[in-house]
Amino acid sequence: MTQLETAMAIMMKTFDTYASTQGKPDTLTKAEAKTLLEKELPGLLKSAKNPGEVDKLLSGLDFNSDSEVDFTEFVIMVAALTCACHNRCPKK
Repeated sequence: MTQLETAMAIMMKTFDTYASTQGKPDTLTKAEAKTLLEKELPGLLKSAKNPGEVDKLLSGLDFNSDSEVDFTEFVIMVAALTCACHNRCPKK
């Protein structure tokens, strides 16, 4: 597999691992999403100035307000965080 294919496979596996612990197997509950962020992005969360940033990020993840994070919402969040960490993304 290429590096990008490997990265995609890791994203899918990571989502599936955390989504399977509670509730529906194809969505993340708020608790699952918080655990995923804390365990998989600890450096990013440590750099946040405000301890409430995790909850703010979680609220922003649930685009359709169904109290769950589906895979599409998760991918959008990862892409947005990647852009925030990379200086080549356009600023809006």
